[in-house]
Amino acid sequence: MDKAPEAFRTISEVAEELDVPQHVLRFWETRFSQIKPMKRGGGRRYYRPSDVDLLKGIRTLLYGQGYTIRGVQRILREAGMPHVAGIGRGEIEPDSQNEADEAPAQKAAPKVVRAEEKKVEEPKEQSKLSAENLDQLRQALNELAAAKQLLGVPHD
Repeated sequence: MDKAPEAFRTISEVAEELDVPQHVLRFWETRFSQIKPMKRGGGRRYYRPSDVDLLKGIRTLLYGQGYTIRGVQRILREAGMPHVAGIGRGEIEPDSQNEADEAPAQKAAPKVVRAEEKKVEEPKEQSKLSAENLDQLRQALNELAAAKQLLGVPHD
């Protein structure tokens, strides 16, 4: 059964519409004070249409544009809720002029280096391990070797 556009939505309906888990919506409520769903008896959340638009805008900025939570908080502070809600409704294009501290997280992500590619230097001096630590390390190595064998990874 479809609801009218102005109808309130439950957290499960909003989570499904935005394609995010419910716990993410609850987390966003802790990070974005502008998200204020109505709470009824038993703590059930009901989101107004304006809340849903704001959440869509936040989702677009975080997932679509790669902003960090801090970057979206800054946009909300500087441009306001109507701007972010407009992004959520598709009326406003997200700003492509990002400052360095609110640049998309993808641009700031470090290069992934595979273990085989990275050269590891030998330690300059030997550190002394207790017998207990040495046993724990040997046990961990044996468990890793068993896991490699289960995964079918060839031995070094």
